[in-house]
Amino acid sequence: MAPPPSTTPAFNVRRRKPELIAPARPTPHECKLLSDIDDQESLRFFIPVIQFYRYNPSMLGKDPAAVIRGALAQTLVYYYPFAGRLREGPNRKLSVDCTGEGALYIEADADVALQDFGDILQPPFPCIDKLLYDVPNPKRMLNDPLFFHSGISVNHVMSDVSGMMQLILGMAEIGRGAVAPSIQPVWERQLLNARDRPRASLLHREYDKVEESTITSTPSENMVHRSFSIGPNQVSTLRKLLPNTLGQCSRFEVLAACLWRCRTIALKPHPDEEVRLLCMVDVRSKLSPPLPSGYYGNAVVFPAAITTARKLSQNPLGYAVKLVKQAKERVSGEYVKSVADLMVMKGRPHYPMAGSCVVTDVTRAGFEEVDFGWGKAVYGGLAKAGLGAKLPAASPCVNLVAIKGGIAISICLPALAMDIFAKELEFHSKSLFISSDL
Repeated sequence: MAPPPSTTPAFNVRRRKPELIAPARPTPHECKLLSDIDDQESLRFFIPVIQFYRYNPSMLGKDPAAVIRGALAQTLVYYYPFAGRLREGPNRKLSVDCTGEGALYIEADADVALQDFGDILQPPFPCIDKLLYDVPNPKRMLNDPLFFHSGISVNHVMSDVSGMMQLILGMAEIGRGAVAPSIQPVWERQLLNARDRPRASLLHREYDKVEESTITSTPSENMVHRSFSIGPNQVSTLRKLLPNTLGQCSRFEVLAACLWRCRTIALKPHPDEEVRLLCMVDVRSKLSPPLPSGYYGNAVVFPAAITTARKLSQNPLGYAVKLVKQAKERVSGEYVKSVADLMVMKGRPHYPMAGSCVVTDVTRAGFEEVDFGWGKAVYGGLAKAGLGAKLPAASPCVNLVAIKGGIAISICLPALAMDIFAKELEFHSKSLFISSDL
């Protein structure tokens, strides 16, 4: 296992005054309800994304900031709810007041070269707080802009990663000269609303009320963000640890199970404490009839694999993989309706933070395909480990992002736990290496 880089580039960022970019043309002033999948507490945060591009001599004389600024204004004509503001009604129901006020835009210059970030770009990036605008209070989302473009931050209640990509790719098309996005946006959030008579017909242990955990809380200044790179050979090594009785296992199932197991061992909860892995599952293929093309709302659910810390750590990897597969297999059209009903019946709860691990796989989202005219991104994807608000303890989120030659596993843990986590990963696959550390 190679040691992390000993130095990180130091650079200055000069930010201009924030401004609101309104739609380039007048748009409807109306109120649009979010779906009951959209406005759950678990999604009330911003998704931070960052893109890196190489210099392209064919674009000499063109200002990237001006291109993106103009493309944003034109794109907001079609995605005008992003220029509005959230409102909260009875039973915590969220809606978008389409005021046309605009998305927050910040132009900045940094005195750093792409090669200063190393041969392989992956999170966590040094000085990330300089590169991305930090939403002052992610929990206070009402009346705030819903879309920030300095890097990119999108309010998760508006879109999941697929919807976000549809928006960004449409903006890139306009940046390259198109007059409109090739995929027209569709709102239709009522398609994922609770039934007229809500009934949570299935068991949803992903929303169990868990009062406390035996995992010790850690001050944020003692948290470590680190990335681990893994390639196809390492995934094959992990597959060899599985029994044939499991049948075909996806890459996500293998990696998610491995990461859940290693993270649990690292955090050392009480052996009898329940631990859960929440799998973010896209339900677009599970619905009948399917969602219309262009739908950009949230179409994800979080089925839970649950066991005790003792069973997870003492059983072989195949045990965890089986639990992950079973959790994913529970997702159906009825499951989605049942989640929407539960949101209305239970006040839109958050999944339990205590004892939870959430693995998010955006390796196939297509962030690196975004081209504003300078070519495809050298790196495109989530900017850091631990999505959402800054947490006082270990973030439950583990992110899988695409990098050159493989996958970056981005995670945030207390320093001592991170050392144990790294050793557990090495135990599973000798070829894993730590490539970035903050």
